[in-house]
Amino acid sequence: MDTLLTSDDIYLFNEGTNYRSYLRMGAHLDVKDGAEGTWFSVWAPGAKEVHVTGDFNYWNREQYALRTEGTSGVWSGFVPQAVHGHNYKFIITSPQGHKIEKADPYAFYSEEAPKTASKIWNLDYQWQDQEWMENRKHLQNTNQGMSIYEIHLGSWRRNPEQGGRSLTYRELAEELPRYVKDMGFSHVEFMPIMEHPFYGSWGYQTTGYFAPTCRYGTPQDLMYLIDRLHQENIGVIMDWVPSHFPEDSFALSRFNGTHLFEHEDPRLGFHPDWNSLIFNYGRHEVRSFLISSAIFWLEKYHVDGLRVDAVASMLYLDYSRKTGEWIPNRFGGRENIEAIEFLKDLNEAVYSQFPDVHTIAEESTAWPKVSAPTYAGGLGFGMKWDMGWMHDTFEYFRKNSIHRRHHQNQLTFRMMYAFNENFILSISHDEVVYGKGSVYEKMSGDEWQKFANLRALYSYMYAMPGKKLLFMGCEFAQKTEWNHDGSLDWHLTQEKPHAQIQSLIKDLNHVYRQESALHELDFSAAGFEWLDASDANNSVFSFFRRDGDKNTVLCIFNLTPIPRYNYEVGVDQPGIWKEILNSDAEIFGGSGHGNFGEVTSNPQPAHGRQHSLMLTLPPLSGVYFKYARTVQ
Repeated sequence: MDTLLTSDDIYLFNEGTNYRSYLRMGAHLDVKDGAEGTWFSVWAPGAKEVHVTGDFNYWNREQYALRTEGTSGVWSGFVPQAVHGHNYKFIITSPQGHKIEKADPYAFYSEEAPKTASKIWNLDYQWQDQEWMENRKHLQNTNQGMSIYEIHLGSWRRNPEQGGRSLTYRELAEELPRYVKDMGFSHVEFMPIMEHPFYGSWGYQTTGYFAPTCRYGTPQDLMYLIDRLHQENIGVIMDWVPSHFPEDSFALSRFNGTHLFEHEDPRLGFHPDWNSLIFNYGRHEVRSFLISSAIFWLEKYHVDGLRVDAVASMLYLDYSRKTGEWIPNRFGGRENIEAIEFLKDLNEAVYSQFPDVHTIAEESTAWPKVSAPTYAGGLGFGMKWDMGWMHDTFEYFRKNSIHRRHHQNQLTFRMMYAFNENFILSISHDEVVYGKGSVYEKMSGDEWQKFANLRALYSYMYAMPGKKLLFMGCEFAQKTEWNHDGSLDWHLTQEKPHAQIQSLIKDLNHVYRQESALHELDFSAAGFEWLDASDANNSVFSFFRRDGDKNTVLCIFNLTPIPRYNYEVGVDQPGIWKEILNSDAEIFGGSGHGNFGEVTSNPQPAHGRQHSLMLTLPPLSGVYFKYARTVQ
């Protein structure tokens, strides 16, 4: 065998449809003519020569030349004595004759920054998550409750006895699954852990699209962490960044001495927001590369979903650009036709091969049908972050309660569009950085009111239709902005108000996931009905959540610090309604106002309904009532 690549591999790669190109491209351990070594393959069209060098030949830049695979632009060859753990790089002679050192775009593992070599690595691992994988179709069905804990692995928790270093994947595997399970979250979402040279980019400046960052351990160590999470029935979502990549000279930028992965014209190829480069989605081999990266994490790491970053920046050619700084598409419009087709191809490839996973779009515009199937004219994502909800909600809770009567529409407007997409209500890392303050700091009022507002906000979030996402630290009301160079302020959980917020989140996760009325029809208007959205004078609003069997939960909110006594609301079902959650309960740090665990309906019409409940509405609170039974 003179090459690891087959003619089909190369044909599909050049066609843009080789979605498992990582099985042949990059570095693969093998035995040839009785000698252990490694097959190397790299895409560098137009290069005059390509050599591979590394630990195996004392970094001799001329010893091992790769050969071209016809006109495909792919270079490959076998190197004896290149074995597991060896560092390596490609030496590419550009069309102009310049020699360039490049890391392998398909490397499975890399040196730790600031070093930049790739590592030959096998991905053998004995998975122990068969039960999760077999049940994933049920566990991840959209009729299940989905509550996501967003994490930056490097700063979730640190080791203070060793200079405040980040925990390793293995150390995280001993602590994170236990904590997430105890808190009641169904999923974790890792901010990007693909290799990135600049730690301060949080992983969003990716250079290794097939390599987990070595900062926290080996690929097998990451597999172990995911395995342990799965064994606790916790799903794993990864942030994935196909929207742009950094200009670092050792990586994808000008890979063969020309603009290969990116556009040559900066009006198409340079991202002004992040000083990074934009992929050329019209190049077939780039599509094979990117979609293979997505499939790789789902297949080799058993990942349960991909949250695709910065989708809005991909859809529009004029994103963050002024007149004259962008080039219209072939029809004269602002839509990036190649990126749109890429996203559709991506989602079709993922869902055709992994129908029990999720793709999630971070998309902040009014682009239609982001989470609709491609056959229905959509982009094909499974879900989308609801950025509008997050913005409106924080704007409301910043306001002094005396002014809220004039702004109730900021909370009720969402139901005008809530079922246009499959939404995730997200309070993410983006909301607690760059001077925006912590979620706690966004709340109005004195300290007691801040905590009460926060409890009300979270109870409102968990009651509204849509899946949930909460950034680490928000679950115990971290007071300061997130700092990626330190640990979360875990000491706050020893202080009563913060521990009580943590207790509320635990209960909210339990109630949300336990009560099918609160999650089964998250994406259907049949699961939601307004009771009263019009009582702006009292800053009170209420609605019903229902499941397919008509099980009902009444959710009512009083967003002033004034308790409301004998507050009448109409209901259709007569009998006993149990109070299943009260954010003002003393165990959560509230004032203890409530309804003694349950209320019984009166045969008195209200809100156009046959029966009514007479309630006590605690101050700055959310209260859930579940219809239990008729009175005997």
